[in-house]
Amino acid sequence: MTTNIIDKDGNSIATADATVPSDRLFRNAWSLSGSTITEDLTASKLIFKDKIREVRTPLLAAQDVAYMKALEVGSDSAQTTAKNAKTALRNAPAASAITNAGNITALKAAWNTSLLGDSPYA
Repeated sequence: MTTNIIDKDGNSIATADATVPSDRLFRNAWSLSGSTITEDLTASKLIFKDKIREVRTPLLAAQDVAYMKALEVGSDSAQTTAKNAKTALRNAPAASAITNAGNITALKAAWNTSLLGDSPYA
């Protein structure tokens, strides 16, 4: 039985005949060129941004709680801190490091661990 790899465009190649990327982190961005499978950088960036959105959801909820607590006690500085954190989380997918990444290694390095926590791409 032959196992095939299908790229993001629906092109297929037998696994035994293909040169495949070393990891599967951007599997849905794979593109077939001859017998070589590469990671389409534009599609990889979209996947990367979607992962940020997934990871930030509970972080935004936590900042909502922090803001409400600060509001209850009347702490302007805590409110500002929570607002700034939420703004940073909302802006995370638009980071220039993602936009400017010229290859998959640079894209993986664009994960902001101080904002989002441990990178799923490490």
